[in-house]
Amino acid sequence: MFSTVDEVFRDRVRRTPDAPVADCGRGPVTFAELDARTDRLAAGLTALGVRPGDRIALIVPNRAEMIELLIATAKCGAVQVPLNYWLRGEFLRYQLADCGARLLIADDLGYASAAPLLGETEIEQVVLLDPPPGEPAPDRVRYADLLATDAEWTPRQANPSDLLAILYTSGTTALPKGCMLSTGYYVTVGRSYGERGWVRPGDRVYTAFPLFHSSGQMVAFMSALVNDADIVVAPEFHAATFMADARAAGATMLVGVGVMAQAILEQPPHPDDATSRFRLASWVPLPADRQEEFEARFATPVMSEGYGQTECVPISASAVDGRRVRTSSGLTAPLIDVRIVDEHDDEVPTGRSGEIVVRPRVPDATFHGYWNKPAETVATWRDLWHHTGDFGLLDADGYLHFVDRKKDVLRRRGENVSSLQLEQVIRTHPAVADIAVCAVPAPLGDDDIKACVVLEPDRTFTPADLFEFLRDRVPYFAIPRYLQLRTELPVNALGRVMKHVLRDEGVGPDVADLEALGLVVPRDERRGPARDRVS
Repeated sequence: MFSTVDEVFRDRVRRTPDAPVADCGRGPVTFAELDARTDRLAAGLTALGVRPGDRIALIVPNRAEMIELLIATAKCGAVQVPLNYWLRGEFLRYQLADCGARLLIADDLGYASAAPLLGETEIEQVVLLDPPPGEPAPDRVRYADLLATDAEWTPRQANPSDLLAILYTSGTTALPKGCMLSTGYYVTVGRSYGERGWVRPGDRVYTAFPLFHSSGQMVAFMSALVNDADIVVAPEFHAATFMADARAAGATMLVGVGVMAQAILEQPPHPDDATSRFRLASWVPLPADRQEEFEARFATPVMSEGYGQTECVPISASAVDGRRVRTSSGLTAPLIDVRIVDEHDDEVPTGRSGEIVVRPRVPDATFHGYWNKPAETVATWRDLWHHTGDFGLLDADGYLHFVDRKKDVLRRRGENVSSLQLEQVIRTHPAVADIAVCAVPAPLGDDDIKACVVLEPDRTFTPADLFEFLRDRVPYFAIPRYLQLRTELPVNALGRVMKHVLRDEGVGPDVADLEALGLVVPRDERRGPARDRVS
């Protein structure tokens, strides 16, 4: 059984060289074509000075190059660091600096966002996917030139424990952490979903998951690669066209998160809704009534019984052909031990809620720790169990039921947001004396963000002030929807802000709604350089 990404890929090349592997905007590419192209790319990266273990930062949207770079880095032993391509300002600078990459690969808008920040990082060279006309500067290289290299390159044998990627997950009250993911972990994730029947040989997976996420790289792409399927990746998610685009692509399986399914269900019914009958749609998580609504409208079975995080996925996932408990997060995964513990890390009785903790039963079934954060790694792995920070319960039949997330986590539009980073940025506004942000429920799932601001004396601060200040400083999804001006923030005896109080207050009449006021970043302005603007 093959245990590294390179081994799995080369096995598919040997067995099905002319079969499609992926379509990511340029049309389908076969295994033979992708093999030849990624051999040249691995040689080009090596000629550029990339060595095994070197980090390569990527700011690239869902394009064919993301698939190429995943395979090429697996071949040459480099470590890809795919960054959220919506990041701007301090959110982007921190991750570029923290990963210690000396090489950046970016599209035109990604480079425009990163260029002003590179002096504060270790980036020495940039590879441009979309170079301007003319010869590039000495510290810049054209991606096409990497593919055109005639440099010699010797394939290397990877070990399953070799690091393949650093994927950043947003912090809660701390800064984002880079999860160290091995090439063996990538394979294990894909194999786990195959064993549960989520992806089967011959499937064509259709997804709009971003390829900088573990969901895009591991849950979608690796599930297809490991299980003799192929994949079509949409450039972005559009609820109005997703189902029609999937039908046109000949998909048999849909992969996404529940908020996507809810957005699709909000679209007007269409006569073609029930014509394709996809084998399966995976929407995790999705309430049971919405699962049934999707099945009835699109004549497609829905699987939403799964749970995991970048550090460990899947933690639970029911088998497609097995017993279903739609209100659960599924049966615990066979390669993972799962316990529910109290605040003292003692296991609680069956049916009682507590923190979900996990440990692997086999090597490379979880992440390898947090990059440059040994203390955080030790803390989350205390007692040799990874503490997820999520709360749930196990019932008598072994089904995991998700109860709640770790408090102060913000998840908006499918993206995690660090409350600490967002508060740090807002606090730099001269009118702001104190700030706390918290989650409030969003209409279609996930969260909306409420900013609770205490002003400096004799200062004013309007919703437009907040919006204009943040639109070029943070990614669009991190801009709060709601603004509440307060005379003080609720604190406990130790002076810590009690965010649960702010959450429980919800959205009252004294809270301004930026979206209702039309303060929304247009889609075509969400990436690229900051516009000149007076703060």
